[in-house]
Amino acid sequence: MVNLPLPKLEEYSISPKTGFLPELPPLAALENPYYAPWEATVSNLQPLLLSRKIRLVVEGLPVLSTDQLETEAEWRRAYLILSFLSHSYIWGDDTASEVLPTPISIPYLAVSKKLDVPPVATYAALCLWNYRPIFPGDSIDCLDNIATLNTFTGALDESWFYLVSVAIEARGATILPVMLDAIHGARENNLDLVVSCLQFFAERLGELTHLLGRMYENCDPHIFYSRIRPYLAGSKNMAEAGLPHGVKYRDGSGNEPFRQYSGGSNAQSSLIQAFDILLGVEHRPTGDKKPSGQETAPHHGVKTHNFILEMRDYMPGPHRRFLEHLERVSNMQSYVKEHSSYGALTVAYDACLHMLRGFRDKHIQIVSRYIVLPAKEQRGAATERTTTARLKPSMASVGINLNLGYRAQPKGLARTPNDRSDLKGTGGTALIPFLKQARDETGEPSIGIWARRLLTDSRISLPGREAESVKIQGLAGQWLDSEDVGGICHW
Repeated sequence: MVNLPLPKLEEYSISPKTGFLPELPPLAALENPYYAPWEATVSNLQPLLLSRKIRLVVEGLPVLSTDQLETEAEWRRAYLILSFLSHSYIWGDDTASEVLPTPISIPYLAVSKKLDVPPVATYAALCLWNYRPIFPGDSIDCLDNIATLNTFTGALDESWFYLVSVAIEARGATILPVMLDAIHGARENNLDLVVSCLQFFAERLGELTHLLGRMYENCDPHIFYSRIRPYLAGSKNMAEAGLPHGVKYRDGSGNEPFRQYSGGSNAQSSLIQAFDILLGVEHRPTGDKKPSGQETAPHHGVKTHNFILEMRDYMPGPHRRFLEHLERVSNMQSYVKEHSSYGALTVAYDACLHMLRGFRDKHIQIVSRYIVLPAKEQRGAATERTTTARLKPSMASVGINLNLGYRAQPKGLARTPNDRSDLKGTGGTALIPFLKQARDETGEPSIGIWARRLLTDSRISLPGREAESVKIQGLAGQWLDSEDVGGICHW
């Protein structure tokens, strides 16, 4: 049997030093004065959103051609700018706009086609291409040395939210070449090399979990929940927020269809999906059980549609194709099974699964703190206000909305306390159940008997009140946490 060649990182716009982040820092601005109107608008987003003038200004912009964008960095900068402007336009007033005007939509569609990404604020726009080093000679995997280029709110909390992901991408970058070496080592039956690579992988995963835990340092859950999240919402399954059909991207034809896109999600991180592929972790649609008697999920020629796979459509094209190539050559799980009598190998492999599961456990904690708990608090406050209003008939006619955002948030994103309608969202999966299932699936490929029992017991988890159903508003859509997916991210 002839082995497929291993992927070469540089052929997929991936750096062995910075991974899926650009090896050179993203452009802070388009220097060509032709694009000055874009730069001037995005640099003034905060006052334009606060004054509710963002739509007026955007509608007055000239329709700029993309012909003067030359380098890949310039195309990425244009994509970032247009992503921020489009989401500000859609969500930056009392009601959501279901139409993007030509000054944004025409260049946005062209830039997205060039970069092979959808015209929506993806993880690439918000994180991968939205940072700068404070001290250029120092490492970008250090949160003390990176800053964002653009934000919606101007708040440190928003910058920190993006930058934690940037630091994780940077710190995890070196895992990619090391694990490609491990795949090669398995092909050559070099046990010691494979063990060494897996040990490095496990240790680095521990560092990523520590970085993820630093989210609490400078991102307040209530500020994130109420001020930042609304601008990250997509146009898919957003009927309750005022976008029943999605958004029309005006191109001058007059026959534009409605488009629906999921909002930004860390499930769009190619790095985390690469970890799953390298370790042989497979994710099923939420609620699907592993067939009885099977150690891992069955391999089929055509994969079942699920949210994690859907999120690959939101990755830059080269990164998506890298994952597809990696799937065809990944051999770690099968190699460890074949050599399970070699204790050091199984321990190293199971340690990787344990550390990746720990990363997902930490993520569940963060989602609970940043999404579920604020939603419960707002629901409780709304119930109390509703009760008070009933006691005061003169106030009852006013109506009470749960405003999930700052002043610039559209009313369509507010929730009414008595609205008990089921909220459908992206992917058809549940928030906490989805995350817990993804975590539990991480342990399924484990080899050692004790490790398999430890890593596949869903009862072994961090404490938290995760079962209660709460109505909350997601980035990619609206959902009920007992029904559908949404939230800050989906690892």
